Amino acid sequence: MSALLEVKGVSRFFGGLAALTDVSFSITKGEVLGLIGPNGAGKTTMFNVVNGFYAPSKGEVLFKGERISGLKPHQICQRGLARTFQVVKPLQRMSTLDNVVASAFLRVKSKAEAVAKAEEILKFTNLWDDRAMISKSLPLGKRKRLEIARALATDPELLLLDEACAGLNPSELDESVVIIRGIKARGITIMIIEHHMKVIMSISDRIVVLTYGQKLAEGTPEQIAHNPEVIKAYLGEDNE
Repeated sequence: MSALLEVKGVSRFFGGLAALTDVSFSITKGEVLGLIGPNGAGKTTMFNVVNGFYAPSKGEVLFKGERISGLKPHQICQRGLARTFQVVKPLQRMSTLDNVVASAFLRVKSKAEAVAKAEEILKFTNLWDDRAMISKSLPLGKRKRLEIARALATDPELLLLDEACAGLNPSELDESVVIIRGIKARGITIMIIEHHMKVIMSISDRIVVLTYGQKLAEGTPEQIAHNPEVIKAYLGEDNE
C-alpha cells in the first residue's frame, strides 16, 4: 500500500541548534501512528514541519505523493491535512457551535451546510449539549474536544493530534480514546503525539520514537514497549 504521508530525511535547525536531524518515516492510509519521545525530543517541531508552520531545513514532506514542504498551513489543510494544538486556541468569544461552523467553511459554501456539518461533528465529539456555550467558558477537557471537532470540520484525510489527552482526568481520557477510535473508524488516518503511554499503546498501529531530534525506534506498540533503547531513553521521564 502506498504511503499517505512520507517524511524523508527531514532536519530542522534553529540557528545552530538541530531540533530534528534526518528523520524519515511514513504513514499508510487508515492507520494510527503514535509519535512519542521524552520532552524536547522534537515531536511538536515535526508536526510544525508536516503542517507547514516550519519549512524543513533539509529533506521533504510528501502528502498523497505531492511535495507539501514549503506550502503554507492553510494550503496544506486544503489538501486534506489538519491538526490540533497542544495549547488549545478556540475562537474564545464565539459559541462552541460557531467555532466548528467557521472551520466547516473550508469545504462548504453555504451557512446551512456548514451548520449541518458542525452539528453532526458536535454530536460525534459529545459536545452537542455545549453547542451554545461560549468556548472560553468550557473546561479543559471539552476545549480539547472542541479542538478536535474544529479539525474534523475541515474534512481531513490525515489528522495530527498534538497531546489531545494532556491534562485530562481518567473519565475524560476514556472518552477521548473512544473518539479517537471513532475517527479512525471514519477512515481518517491519524498521527498522534501523546505522553500517556497507556493511551498511545492502546490506540496506535505503529509508533515512532524520537529523542534529541532523531528517530530512535519504529515498530508496533509491543515492539516499542520491549525495546531496550526506548526504555533507556525514558528512564527518569514521567510518562504517565
